[in-house]
Amino acid sequence: MSIGHLEMRRIEQLSNTIFGVAMTLLAYQAPREKFTGADPQWREIWHVYGAYISTLLLSFIVAGMFWYSHQRRLAYASHGNRAEVVFNLFFLLSIILLPVTCGLYGNNYDSPNVTMLYSINLLLIALFNTVLWAIAAAKRNDWPTLLAPSFSLVLFIVALAVCLIDPHWPKFVWPVAFLTPILSAWVERRRGRDIGADQLG
Repeated sequence: MSIGHLEMRRIEQLSNTIFGVAMTLLAYQAPREKFTGADPQWREIWHVYGAYISTLLLSFIVAGMFWYSHQRRLAYASHGNRAEVVFNLFFLLSIILLPVTCGLYGNNYDSPNVTMLYSINLLLIALFNTVLWAIAAAKRNDWPTLLAPSFSLVLFIVALAVCLIDPHWPKFVWPVAFLTPILSAWVERRRGRDIGADQLG
């Protein structure tokens, strides 16, 4: 291994810690409002906590989805140069910001500016993830690998564009990102069949 290359295993150790802390901190931004009565009804509970719980679940699943993609990429490209390490750090920074923007959006979901801030955070996560996959795929000329991360990137770009029209619409676009792991699995199966066919040929 050359001096300019580093084992990505060290990034993996750091990233597991950051993802774990960030995904835990999502729950610490819950509303602190008190209920009007001693025995709150379901409607009142949902009114106070519903938006935040929905945002927490969305953020947790998104973080889990990108953690999975991150782990796959580190296994795919076990060594990286300084630029890749820097991009990985920016990627992890965008993950650290997720509990902050999740808390803001969960408590102020009607605010256009807060919705846009949350959308930008999700877009940055997808952008850094796609750039890192592009760097790894370019080394092997394995461009089909970019299909899944590019899908999530385009989706979050669309969500941000939709946010400029109506801040209530992105919440219907973001969940579509959950199809990304399915798309990734389909690409891997397709590649496996192609490799098998080439070996038989």
